[in-house]
This record gives sequence, C-alpha cells and structure tokens, in this order.
Amino acid sequence: MPASSHVLVVGHGPAGHRLVERLRHHGHRGPVTVLGAEPRPAYNRVLLTSLLGGTLTAGDLELTGPPDGVRVRTGVTVTGIDRARRLVSTDTGETHSYDRLVLATGARPRIPHLPGVFTGGVLTEGATALRTLADCERFADGPVVVLGGGVLGTEATLALLRDGRDVTLVHPGPHLMDDRLDDVAGSLLAGHLRSRGAQLRLGRAAVEYRPGKLALDDGEILRAATLALCTGAEPETALARRAGLSVRTGVVVDRQLRTSDPRVHAIGDCAEFDADAPGLVTTAWEQAETLARILAGRPAHHRPGRPVVRLKAPGIDLACLGPPDPPGATRHVALSDPARGRHARLALSGEHILGAVLIGLPRATAAVGRLYERGLPVPSDLLGLLLGTTSTVGPARVELPDEAVLCHCNHVTKGDLLRARSAGAHDLADIAAATRATTGCGGCADDVRRVLASATGGNGDP
Repeated sequence: MPASSHVLVVGHGPAGHRLVERLRHHGHRGPVTVLGAEPRPAYNRVLLTSLLGGTLTAGDLELTGPPDGVRVRTGVTVTGIDRARRLVSTDTGETHSYDRLVLATGARPRIPHLPGVFTGGVLTEGATALRTLADCERFADGPVVVLGGGVLGTEATLALLRDGRDVTLVHPGPHLMDDRLDDVAGSLLAGHLRSRGAQLRLGRAAVEYRPGKLALDDGEILRAATLALCTGAEPETALARRAGLSVRTGVVVDRQLRTSDPRVHAIGDCAEFDADAPGLVTTAWEQAETLARILAGRPAHHRPGRPVVRLKAPGIDLACLGPPDPPGATRHVALSDPARGRHARLALSGEHILGAVLIGLPRATAAVGRLYERGLPVPSDLLGLLLGTTSTVGPARVELPDEAVLCHCNHVTKGDLLRARSAGAHDLADIAAATRATTGCGGCADDVRRVLASATGGNGDP
C-alpha cells in the first residue's frame, strides 16, 4: 500500500492515538484524519481510577498531541460508512473520504438489567459507568457502591478508598475477580480491601436501584450517593454492523488487521482476531504498532502477545498471566502463605509457564512475568523462583529486549527508557517527565530503576 494514502481513523482513544503516532514513526507521509466522539483531546482511560483516587488530574491523563499533518476532529460521531464510495458520514452533516479506514471504536460499558438503573432510556441519577472522563465527573459526594468485583471494580474501590471515600463493593461471585483468581488469591485480595476500609458484599446480587439506594437480594439496603457500574464491557460494533462488515463478538479481522472489506481495518477493543476479543490495552497497542507498519508499506502481521493483567493499585502486587485454566497444562505448582499475604500458582507444560496467578510476591511476579512473556523455561528451583530467592543463573536469567513493556499504564518499553536516558534523562524524575513511566499506578518503579542501574553499569536485571 502506498505510504502516501489517506488514512481515516474512527476513534481517538488509546488505540487510535497510538496508531497515528506510530504511522508517522514508520514513514507514512500521507494525510491522516481522526474523528473522535468525545469533545476533548485523547487521554489514557487506563488511568481513570487514578483520577478517582486523587493521585492524577484530568490533565495528567492527556496523551501527546497529534504529529504534524494529522487532522483531529473531536466531538464528531460517525453515523455511517459508504464502502462503495469510500466515504463516512457524521452527525455534523459532513462526509470524509478515505483510502484506508481504521475502526478504533473501542468498547462500551455492559449495563446490567437492574430495575431502576435506567430512566427514560438513560442512566438514572446517581448511576454511572466508568469508561470515560465524563463518567468520573458524575461521582457525587457521599457513599459509593461499586457493582462488580472484577479488575475495574477492584481498582475503582481501592482508588476511592485512597481518596477517603466510604465504599461498599457488591459482587455476585464467590470471591473477587473470580474469573481470574483461585479462592486463595481471591480471599487475600478481599482481606487487602477490607484492611483499607472497604465493605464487601460477596455472593450478593443487586435487585433494584433507586437514587441514593441499592437493594440486595438478601433484603439489605445500601446507601449510594453514586452507584458505579463496573460490570464489564463489550466491543462497540454498531457502526461496523451497519456497514455490513463481518462481526461476531467484535469486528472480525485477519493477520493484517483487515475486516471483511480489505480497505477497512479494525484495532483495539472493537476488534476480534482468531475468535478472541481480549479487551486489553496492551493488545490495542500491539495492534496499533502492527497496523502502523502495514499502512506505512512495511511487511508485518498481527501476532498476539501473551495476555497479562496487573492490578493497577499501589500497595498490592497482583498479576494474572494467561488464562485461568490454560489448556495443555501438565502440572501445577502452588505456594501459599496466607498469613503473610502471599500466594502463587503456576500452570506449566514441561518447563514452560502457560498461566500464573501471583499476589504479594513482587520479586516473583517480575521474574515469572519475564519468563512467561518470552516463553523461556523455568529454573529447576521453583520454590526459589516463587520466593524471589533464586539467582538469575542459567535459564532463569532474562535479558529483556528493547520492545519489552515495563510501564503497562503508559506502554513504555525498555527501549523508550534507554532512548530517554541517552537524551539526558538520568534519574527517575527525569525518566518520568520524558516517558511518563511510573506516573500511572507506580508499580513499575522498581523495574525502571533496574533498567537505569543496568544501563549505568550498576546492579540490576534489565
């Protein structure tokens, strides 16, 4: 494809923003137009809970401005796609042409079928999802009830507690993050939330909402100045469906991230590749990088990375690597020390990690994560690996490649850190200012320090 073609991007979230940035990096010199529905510049929605917790401001979440020659229109909703004429129409009455169209429409909150949560087709006063900056602005003073104990609900609860709020978390499952954690890890996580002041209602379902009140299935009535609906998300595919593109759970794409129309691509939360729509920001960034190469005329194809979920909350180390019950696992290794808040479970095939859950073991999380992400064998001393006492000798020693992501909140790689250091950023504050690493949840600070120490000849394992 010519590197001078007109690329039109629908959606200006993290996926669309990253794509445009990388297009110029890889040599695309043609016109680029971005249409964003929200009436504000692109921002990192991954860090919304940090905004709730008061550790970041809305300005801190803003992403960098577009490269030269990129036209961004905010507050514009695309209403239709004319694939035959290669035109899109908008709610402003304008039409935009394209040579290549990219759908980066993201996902929409999954709102539960809860009596009283809708009034006149919109969310009732006091109820809000947690997907946009506007959603965060709807949080009122007073007690908050968080509905949903998945990753987002857990992070939101911890953030609100850091801000001194009165928070009750309601989750119908047997324990928090029950789609990812075993019961031991779930129990440790619940204990951590309770120690911070959270009230938990596990194994309970909401049955009715009225402004200021949430009724549970056991008859309890919870006060709720704000009801935060952290009940999942689903790919935003309405535009693609209306255009006649192939849609299952998400917009179906191939290895070139093409939809059923070869001139239309899809990336991020709205895209489904190989029957999977993971909804992870790391996947969105991977796809943006791959598609930028393709649209710039470089050979590339999408190769999904290994899924990693890390809880973005200071003071707790929790990571889920891979699926909870990975197929092909031939043995499982567990270390549980609930009295000290530590637990790990590995699913292995031979000497390779297919999946893992770790809580309260930061050194083990870093080491296991490196082995898992690079597909390397585990050392013979598995106990030492999990306790963080084994030396990084032989197969356990991992030299991270430059493309390894260290700051998952802001997608900062080891290479980004080294380039920032070469440009004059020598301490953690300089690195944070240059790359935004450590400015999200802060969980990457130790890894960043290790890279800097290794680059200057000190002790560290980069």
